Amino acid sequence: MEVVSFRFQGFPPEARQFLRALRENNNREWFKARKADYERHVRQPLLQLVEEIGNSIPRYAPGYLQDPRKSVYRIYRDIRFSRNKQPYKTNAAAIFPPVGLPRHSAAGFYFHFSPEELLIGGGLYAPGSAELRRIRGRIAEDPDRLRGILSDEAFARKFSGLEGKRLKGTPRGFRRDHPAADLLAFKQYLSGANFPAAEIEKPSIGDLIDGHFRILAPLLEYLNRPLRLS
Repeated sequence: MEVVSFRFQGFPPEARQFLRALRENNNREWFKARKADYERHVRQPLLQLVEEIGNSIPRYAPGYLQDPRKSVYRIYRDIRFSRNKQPYKTNAAAIFPPVGLPRHSAAGFYFHFSPEELLIGGGLYAPGSAELRRIRGRIAEDPDRLRGILSDEAFARKFSGLEGKRLKGTPRGFRRDHPAADLLAFKQYLSGANFPAAEIEKPSIGDLIDGHFRILAPLLEYLNRPLRLS
């Protein structure tokens, strides 16, 4: 498999410093006065990194979004229906969803960093009932393939298995003693790996994220296949 050489040399220390200060001053006046710092130290480097990662993903997982401006999450929070009225997020994040499928109802690659941590992972975050039904159908028919992905040596070394919200029992329509009952109970299918946030300042950050995405790719393909066929 072709290895990509990343030009991105890491985020400046000011990226984490900005997010840490934003946490203490999460208001529009403070941010407006320092928006140029956010653009310079956080958003523009993030766009560069996302562009390079997006160019690498097709080598091992074709069909995922490659537009940095659509991949990078806005820093502005949607506070319309939230009790938390702080207007800004205190992490920086990007997602690479599959093209042609709903952004959060299908499995995509994802990473974010805050002042304290870097998370690299992905999966199925907010599937609708129809999407979840199709994926559970695939799991019920072929649980061994999913178990094989999760038990693969490289995957088990990088990730801690499946994560996400689960039902207390087996979902409706499946026997309680179904051999894949433990897998069918998930309402989200996620997997991630956590690192100290200082990793984002190293020239190896692109390789670190891309390397984890390569190992995660078979899981995403497994989850997305029944959605692409629908």
